[in-house]
Amino acid sequence: MAPTLPAPASLRRTSTPSRIPVRPNGPREPFASRWRMTSLQITDSQGKKADVPYSGQVIFSQSGTLSVQAMDQDPAAKPTTYTANGYEAYYGPVAIDEEKSTFTITVESSLVRNLIGQELQRVFEVAGDHLVITPVDPEEGWRVTYERL
Repeated sequence: MAPTLPAPASLRRTSTPSRIPVRPNGPREPFASRWRMTSLQITDSQGKKADVPYSGQVIFSQSGTLSVQAMDQDPAAKPTTYTANGYEAYYGPVAIDEEKSTFTITVESSLVRNLIGQELQRVFEVAGDHLVITPVDPEEGWRVTYERL
């Protein structure tokens, strides 16, 4: 049996015990790692899916933080809720609910200052070295796939 360590307060789950198995030389969480974006897909109001040329990474730390870095390849990209000049960057503590397959980041620092202080909840799926993140509200119409680095 793997040794256990108490989970950091920011990673304590609401639906499972607060002690997390530790794999030798490995992260405590199934996705505590650096992940490189492999695809961003959007779905329009008619249900048509399209790939968007984006690059980036997310880092889930063992200490309970998440940082997001992503860039639109289009130099003329318009600002969005999450981006400025085609770039998305934010950081903060993250709480994970494995039972619901969701995580919530409380934004502490962000390129888009309106995000600071907001709680962003996302749905996740981990399969081996692949991580898929989608919004809780499917109407937002995006899906990001990452590969573990």
